[in-house]
Amino acid sequence: MTSPLAHRRSPAIGAGAVLTGAFLFGFNGSMAKVVMQAGITPEQLTFFRVLGTAVIAAGVLLATDRSQFRLPRRDIAWFAALGIGGLAIVQWLYSVAISLLPVGVALLFEYTAVVLIALFAWAVFKERVHPRLWGAIVAVLVGLAIVAQVWNSPLSGLGVVAALGAAVAYAFYFLAGERSVAGRPAMAVAFWAGTFATAFWLLLSRWWAIPAGSLGDPVSFGGSLDHIAAPMWVPLLLIVVLGGFAPFTLIFISLRHISATASGILASSEVLFAFAVAWAWLGESLSPGQLIGAAIVLVGIVVAQTARQRKQDEPVPEAFGAGVPPEAP
Repeated sequence: MTSPLAHRRSPAIGAGAVLTGAFLFGFNGSMAKVVMQAGITPEQLTFFRVLGTAVIAAGVLLATDRSQFRLPRRDIAWFAALGIGGLAIVQWLYSVAISLLPVGVALLFEYTAVVLIALFAWAVFKERVHPRLWGAIVAVLVGLAIVAQVWNSPLSGLGVVAALGAAVAYAFYFLAGERSVAGRPAMAVAFWAGTFATAFWLLLSRWWAIPAGSLGDPVSFGGSLDHIAAPMWVPLLLIVVLGGFAPFTLIFISLRHISATASGILASSEVLFAFAVAWAWLGESLSPGQLIGAAIVLVGIVVAQTARQRKQDEPVPEAFGAGVPPEAP
């Protein structure tokens, strides 16, 4: 007999949710670049993002499940690691990367986290992996070499290092969440990770150095939207809500309707959306050869999404399903 839950599953809703979330994440990169070009530092932008995520998640928990505000002592260290070592660092390094690299290129490097996750699960957790993982790794490395044009080095070295560092932090964030805090609702994960990340950046971001009243100063959206201007707080709010909290929630909603692997593969479309938005908005483009390299990387990422093989009796945590990062940048 089919369970009642199965009747409520809708692959169309799941796919629509994750694709919408991926588009919002891809759109966020260009918006963040505009804000940083207007004078907000990567550290300050990261502080506002994690603070906004924690505040919104707290509001949801106040209305739905206040018990999640009680954190057992045994979980404090894990959430601190998740928030600081993962969320705080990955968003900062991603902000640094897109300030120096085209948005889509930075995201390509960061999405190598998918490969790192599978490798780490194989080497450290002794999980079985499908042999196709090794082909995926070769594809990703070759594709990245073409995108970066290593024979010519047109990209910022610091930007590439920041993007690869973000990939490592992203993989850590995923694995820490999957192994340690998967039993909590998504909003609780967002709240506690965001809270610890906010505490980390509270002093290091130098948010107080932002000139008084500058959040109300008009900021041009630049590129093809140069004729549009709004107070600085408007794009910041869009980044927090539409570039962080909303897509985070949508990707978890997708897991109610489709498998984690399917959601992860669809979430990889974030890279395509980021390229498209940055091209249409900021005029960022790649050469034909780089586009071929980007396509090779995406193929490798999609293949790597399906490489982890769990034992039949090993449950897959609902909130951190195999292949789906808890939150993209």
